[in-house]
Amino acid sequence: SSGINAEYGGRRRAAWVFSVFGTRQTIAMLTLYKSLVRSLLEYCCPLWNPVKIGDIQALERVQLSFTARIEDFAGMNWQRLQHPKITSLQRRREWYIILHMWKLRQKQVSDDLNIRFSDDGRLGFTAKVPSLTKKATDAHQTIFDESFAVMGPKLWNTLPAVLNREEDFSKFKVRLSRYLSSFLDEPPVKGYVRRNTNSILDWTKDGGWSQTKAMAQLEV
Repeated sequence: SSGINAEYGGRRRAAWVFSVFGTRQTIAMLTLYKSLVRSLLEYCCPLWNPVKIGDIQALERVQLSFTARIEDFAGMNWQRLQHPKITSLQRRREWYIILHMWKLRQKQVSDDLNIRFSDDGRLGFTAKVPSLTKKATDAHQTIFDESFAVMGPKLWNTLPAVLNREEDFSKFKVRLSRYLSSFLDEPPVKGYVRRNTNSILDWTKDGGWSQTKAMAQLEV
C-alpha cells in the first residue's frame, strides 16, 4: 500500500541523513527531517490516509526514531510531540485532508468524488457523508470508511461554523492550525496505552478536548 511505501521510503531517507550529516543539533536536524524525510511520509497523504492502528504506528515510528536522535529530544518518546514545531504525522494528515476539503468547497480543485456541501445555518457549511450499499462485504465497508470520500466530510464536519465559513485560504490555514492545537496529540505508539485513536473524530467525543479552548484559539 501507499502507507507501507511511504514508511519504507522514510526509513531509508532517514538512514541516509544520519549517514551523511554528523550534526545532531535540533534546528539542523528538524530542518533536514521536515524537508527530506517527512515530505516522503506525507506525499499525497489525503488519498491514502491510514486508519488502522498498526499502519498509523508504523508511520509514527519513523518520526519517533528520527527525533530520538536529536539532541533536545534524547530520552523522550511521544512527549516530544509537545515541542511547538512537531506534531504527529496522523494529525498532520488530517490537517491536509481538511485543507483539501476547503479547496473543494471553494471549487479550487476538481471534485471527482462529487462531494456535496450545504449551508446548515448555525453549523455552517457541512459536507454530506456518503453511504455504502447494505450488500457490501465487511472488507469493502472498511475500505470505504477509510477513503477520502468518507473521511474528508467527517473531518470537515467537526469544524465550527466560524471556521468552515472562512473564505480566505491563508487565514483558514492559520486558524485551522490553531484550532487543531486545542486537541491533545497522542498518536498510537506501541507499548503505550491511549484513550482513543487520536483522530480528531475521536477527540471531539472525548474529554481531551475543550470547546471553549478551541474557540478561544480561533479568536487569537
